[in-house]
Amino acid sequence: MHDRDAPGLDVKRLICVFLINLLAATAFADTRTDEAFQNLADEFINDLANISPVLATSVGDHSADGELDNVDDAARAEVLSLYRQYKAALEALDRNELTRANQIDAEMLLHEVESSIWSIETLQEWAWNPLYYVDKSGNAIYGLMARDYAPIEQRLMAAASRLEQLPRFLDQARGSIEPERVPKIHAETAIKQNPGLSSIIEAMIVPQMEVLPGEQKVRLNAAIEAAGNALADHQTWLEEELLPRANGDFRIGAELYDTKLAFALNSPMFRKEITARAEQEYETVRNRMYEVAKEVYAGKHPFTAFPDNPDESYKQALIRAALEEAYRKLPPRDGIVEIAKQYLQQASDFVVEHDIVTMPEEPVEIIIMPEFRRGVAVAYLDPPGPLDKDQPAFYAVAPLPEDWTDEQAESFLREYNLLSLQDLTIHEGVPGHYLQIALSNRYPSPLRSVLWSGPVVEGWAVYAEEMMIEEGYMDGDPLMRLINLKWYLRVVTNAIIDSAIHVDGMTREAAMKLMVEGGFQEEREAAGKWVRAQLTSAQLSTYFVGYLEHKEMRAAVQERWGDDFTLRRYHDQVLSYGSPPARFVRALMLGDDIPRRGD
Repeated sequence: MHDRDAPGLDVKRLICVFLINLLAATAFADTRTDEAFQNLADEFINDLANISPVLATSVGDHSADGELDNVDDAARAEVLSLYRQYKAALEALDRNELTRANQIDAEMLLHEVESSIWSIETLQEWAWNPLYYVDKSGNAIYGLMARDYAPIEQRLMAAASRLEQLPRFLDQARGSIEPERVPKIHAETAIKQNPGLSSIIEAMIVPQMEVLPGEQKVRLNAAIEAAGNALADHQTWLEEELLPRANGDFRIGAELYDTKLAFALNSPMFRKEITARAEQEYETVRNRMYEVAKEVYAGKHPFTAFPDNPDESYKQALIRAALEEAYRKLPPRDGIVEIAKQYLQQASDFVVEHDIVTMPEEPVEIIIMPEFRRGVAVAYLDPPGPLDKDQPAFYAVAPLPEDWTDEQAESFLREYNLLSLQDLTIHEGVPGHYLQIALSNRYPSPLRSVLWSGPVVEGWAVYAEEMMIEEGYMDGDPLMRLINLKWYLRVVTNAIIDSAIHVDGMTREAAMKLMVEGGFQEEREAAGKWVRAQLTSAQLSTYFVGYLEHKEMRAAVQERWGDDFTLRRYHDQVLSYGSPPARFVRALMLGDDIPRRGD
């Protein structure tokens, strides 16, 4: 955040508090209430630079690009105080007097504020998750250098300023972390990821330094040297001080999990219902896979007679035999990025030809995943900040680790075979994350774009995978349908293991068995998911919940619209509201009352 000792910050805070309280107190008529809330929303967006300069950069506010977050006790107290001021101001507003759009934004902002307060005060990842600091320091530089939102000279000097502050940042991080509370897996992953910032400096800063005049180049070189020394010291601390003392439980338990899940979802669905529906869907999807597997197998062996009442072991064997046909289509070890580029164009052409949804014109690039972000997911879509305009989205793919054996590499490539890469590109690219976020970011409310809903975004991408297959992508190829069902089964098993691990104590052996035997995942994929499930909580469920909400919303709208329903009309309207939680989108689509907390 901005330097807490900078002159004018306390005055700004007093003015901010006065403005918020004044607006809330005088909001006695519809227009005045909307005006009061809009000012409050604008002030919150402006305050992101005080809450976290790195966050502000990521959403496209570049007013604090030269600042690196303070992460000590005093900084947390200041941020907590600010959140509480916003909470009080929001609660003072009569939200019944707001427009429907502002009612949604007000609900989202209050939800965000309450979630942030709970995260700082109760969840306290700042005290036990060293990845919190690795991620923030990596994003601090990556966010400046990845996109050309400003002249390179300006961005390089902002990077110099942040690198100069890195020793202070890492010192504060070590002072905040309580080693005995740190789970071992978090310490081990931080040790792997911490050097990633050095790779960002070498790959994204050093090659461009020649554009700077002498004094600025000298300053940047000194900043790089200081940052390198600080990173080396931090690496030593992680390896020699933190790891030997890391004795925390990665399982966060029922109470923390349920609250975190409620904040993550902002949905009427809760843990027990999610688990029950996922377990039911698990059986349904496996049965559907068996029916498709019969098609695949009969295509190779047309005289096969299938039993009328096969047992589970027979179904298991037949599905595996059919999947082996897909596993024959493997990408080269170093060719995943090029193949993803081809598939992105193919999916885009299909969407246009079949009039499925408006195609955005915003740029998208497929890149190798930065080192500091590896180890959690195989791929992700990194969109530009909603306040940044005309900047590219990045579809990032992780390369295979160089130390993997041939057996491990083959396991990974079997999981991410050519048909799976089709599905992955639909999910991350078109009409998945890239398309959805590009269109939803056109919504005029910056607040709604900044506070986007994870379940809506992830659920849309899962829905998009299925919808494309239903519309005939890959000409109805049964192998493609089988792989799509396998990927959806992964979403289902993710929802099962998420709470089972963190609440019910599911072991690695049980989780691996469910994923490998039940979900037909390869060993490398399942092993990676076990690591991800330990490092995160309440996130793996967002895909399944978001998918269910999208499917149920589409069914309700299709019934309401009748013969007027078309995919293009439906998809364009759903995405026109931005990415608020699904219960709000559904209310807008159907003309229902805007839900409130507790509904």
